Amino acid sequence: MARHEGMVAIVTGGSKGIGRAIAGALAAEGASVVISARTAGDVERVAVELGGRDGRVLGVRCDVRDPDDCARMVEAAVDAFGRLDVLVNNAGVGAFAPVEAMSIETWRQVIETNLSGVFYCSRAAIPHLRRAGGGWIINIGSLAGKNAFPGGGAYNASKFGLLGFTEALMQEVRHDGIRVSTIMPGSVATEFSHPEPGTSDEWKIHPQDIAELVLDLLRTPARTLPSRIEVRPARPPKKG
Repeated sequence: MARHEGMVAIVTGGSKGIGRAIAGALAAEGASVVISARTAGDVERVAVELGGRDGRVLGVRCDVRDPDDCARMVEAAVDAFGRLDVLVNNAGVGAFAPVEAMSIETWRQVIETNLSGVFYCSRAAIPHLRRAGGGWIINIGSLAGKNAFPGGGAYNASKFGLLGFTEALMQEVRHDGIRVSTIMPGSVATEFSHPEPGTSDEWKIHPQDIAELVLDLLRTPARTLPSRIEVRPARPPKKG
């Protein structure tokens, strides 16, 4: 039997980058996976690429800034596969500018996607995780959640907030058998930083590396909770 056969997982932002790698790794180990993104065509195409046509990977259009979308996505997962065991809150955006130059719309987009979206999805998922007897909520954060930098006002705020939210939620649901963790990567070679990662990105963390960490979390004995995982490139370019 595949290691995670029978498990049902949702991965937001699952059509590319880290989310796609996580969804693919879970599917390869036998899990049924729902991936979401804002564009229906993208998630439908990637669902077929990751899961073939056997229906084990389902693509659902969802804008995590919309709480109704998030609720519908969770219900779609439970309707399709009968339960929910894992929620990976991966959807995220970055916008970087000095505070005085940042538009209000950009601020709202970053905070709503990176922080409020995690709240909306988690809130919808918790009753189903509890009904399944427990499970995991894994939030993909960033080292920017502890290291501020100029131009990162919105992004830093969203990731600092995500860390606080994750740790509060962890304490709320731990006695229901729901474990909550955050993975905080440094530089990752994805489309997030530029459209086509290339050889200059070899020193960075790769999306599959984060996917492996998710699998490692899911293998952790039930008595143990790694609540925060910080991840850095092992050999970044030397400065100077």
